[in-house]
Formats: sequence, C-alpha cells, structure tokens
Amino acid sequence: MNEYFVGIDVSKDRLDVAVLPDGGRWSVGNNEEGVHSLVERLKGLGPALIVLEATGGLEILATASISSTGLPVAVVNPRQARDFAKATGKLAKTDAIDAALLALFAQRIRPEPRQIKTPDQQELSALLARRSQLITMLVAEKNRFSSAPGGIRPDIKEHIVWIEKRIKLGVGNLEKLVKKSPVWREKDALPRSVPGVGPVLSLNLLGGLPELGNLDRKKIAALVGVAPLNCDSGKIRGKRFVWGGRADIRTKLYMGTVVAIRFNPVIEVFYQRLIAAGKKPKVAITACMRKLLTILNAMIKNSTSWNPEMSSTT
Repeated sequence: MNEYFVGIDVSKDRLDVAVLPDGGRWSVGNNEEGVHSLVERLKGLGPALIVLEATGGLEILATASISSTGLPVAVVNPRQARDFAKATGKLAKTDAIDAALLALFAQRIRPEPRQIKTPDQQELSALLARRSQLITMLVAEKNRFSSAPGGIRPDIKEHIVWIEKRIKLGVGNLEKLVKKSPVWREKDALPRSVPGVGPVLSLNLLGGLPELGNLDRKKIAALVGVAPLNCDSGKIRGKRFVWGGRADIRTKLYMGTVVAIRFNPVIEVFYQRLIAAGKKPKVAITACMRKLLTILNAMIKNSTSWNPEMSSTT
C-alpha cells in the first residue's frame, strides 16, 4: 500500500498542491471555501505527511484546518526547503515546482509534525507581535525626538504618547485573553514563579511555544535554538554553536536569563560555575538559557511551581 506525501505551496490567493508518489497536482483558493475542499480531498487521500512552508501567516488558515482533522502536518522553514531544492539540483522556481519539491521533502526528510496553535494562541501571538512592533516604533520615535528640530518635536511627542497608550491597551488585552482560560492562567502562573521570568517572557512562551511541556529537554532546546551543535571533521574538534530555532522566543529567553543570573540562585550558581571553568560569558549565558528553558519545560509538563531544590537537578 502506497504512502502518500503532500506538499502545499502557499501564496496570498492560492494553494498549489502536489502529491507523491502518484504525481497528482491541483490548486485551490487560499480562502475558506478553497481550504474546505482541500481538506475534504486530503481526508480521502489519507497522506502520511503534509508539508507547508511558513509564509508570514498566509499558511495559518490551511494549516489549522488540516490539523483539526487529525492529519499529520508540518510547517517548515522556507530556507530549509530551498536548501533541499538546491541539493536536488532543482533551481527553477514556480508555485507548482515548489509544491512538488515540498512533497519530495516530506517523503525524503519526513519532518516531525508540530503542535499547531489554537485560535486563541494565534490571537495571543498576534497581540504579542503587535506589542513588539509598537515598542520598536516607540524607541525609534524617542531617538528622533532627542535630535529633532523644535518645530517637529510636538508632533513626535504626540505620537510617542499615542504609542504608549496603545502599548498599555495591548497589555490589558493580553491579560484579559489569558484570564479567560483556567488552563492558560495556570500555564502563565507557573513560569512567573521562577525568579527571572516576568510577564513578557511568560506570555511569549504561552503564545509562541505551545510545545513547552510536551517535548523532552533536547527537543525543546533544539526547537528554540539553544541546543549546542557539533562542528567536527576528522581529527578537528570545532567549537559548538547554536543556530536556527525561534528567534523571537530566544530573544525573550535571553533577557529573562540575564535577569535570572542576578536573582535566581540556581541559574546564578550555574553561571558562576561555568565562568570559573573558563567558559566565555556568551557561552555561559547560552548554557543558562538552555537550563532555564529545561526547568520551565519540566514545570509545565509536571504542573509544578518553582522549587530550587528540584530545579538544581534538572
């Protein structure tokens, strides 16, 4: 019996679909009607794996609809898919070709299906992303204000006040969204019990890392991008490095770790031990990020609050 692998190339208005090994190809609109017909056809096919590229949110409707049926779906980094295409010698690029390459990627590489965000998690992620955008705008306007001529300062100041109000409103919306769900309230409260983990990191973990607590320590570290990767060849033993992962989560985790190194006894002792062993500060901080993430992963998995004794052995 054949195993079917499906690749879906996503654009704003259309979804191009390719199936291996039978070579079937078709396209549907990237809208509710088109996605519904796609899902019905995929349910009849029963594929072993469906692969789409992350496309700035354009893939969300199709991914969520397919995932809700229980079909295995993986959303992969476009760079990873393009590198695979180059490795196979496929340099031409059209929507149909990309769909076929994604189907081949699914068949040969078989990326692991990931947990798909619920609609509430998607809303939370959107609110968090908007908050980050507003903060970036606020910093830029404050920088402009300091060197702006007197004639335009009132206009910049007015915009600064507006942005600050929007940020405050956004924080209120985030809190309301979390309070609606008892499960979310617990998942938000557990990380916040850890010294160094504040509301920004906790909410970003809630909205941007739904896998937290559902994967083992190695997989969650690799998913975020704080797992050390080897760089060895022959007798050469290169430096370990971290790469890839979810940059937004890693940035927030870095800031939380810097605070934890000062105020969290477990992370502080771990950091000082690494420095005493000759590790460079950046390497030590990355290791602390991985340890903090591992602690949070275990806490969410076991529904337990912060315990320094338990955490020191994690």
